Amino acid sequence: MARKKTDPMEPVGKKIRKARLEKKLTLDNLANETGFSVDYIKEIESGKKIPPVGTLLQLSRALRIDSSFLLKEQQATLEKRVRAYTKRTDSYAYDTLTPGAENKHLKAFRVTIEAMSEHSGVGYRHEGEEFAYVLKGKVEITVGEHVNKLAKDDSLHFNSGIQHNLRNTGEEEAELIVVIFNP
Repeated sequence: MARKKTDPMEPVGKKIRKARLEKKLTLDNLANETGFSVDYIKEIESGKKIPPVGTLLQLSRALRIDSSFLLKEQQATLEKRVRAYTKRTDSYAYDTLTPGAENKHLKAFRVTIEAMSEHSGVGYRHEGEEFAYVLKGKVEITVGEHVNKLAKDDSLHFNSGIQHNLRNTGEEEAELIVVIFNP
């Protein structure tokens, strides 16, 4: 049977649902593989939540698909809609700094977080390492139970397999460079 060509502009939630169903995985299976709640996965699949990069990397790993399958749509539209995208992802936006690196182990992003806010939902956890460098603002990066307070020109390198979360603690927009290594 010929396989239908994937629409590169298909919403990421539909791509995740389609891949999950093709692999015959239940929502419970995917929740157990990622640590995300079934409700959170349902919100992503329905398009109610647009997941951050770390979540997409973790979902692609659990679904055993190339992360570029999920990231292409995000990257193609982001440059035109960074502000609108920020609002749709609960005060959190990213822009790839490594276009064309979909099949590489190392990816870099410029992350922007509105003042006094954090990305809602579950904390991030994905295999590999992560490096964050603060360009402006004040942020907290919680790794496990340890809270790291960073300001402009501070950096942090950590094991991204440990649950982590990022929040802006300052009164201005925070901007960071985040580099993810995913073996």
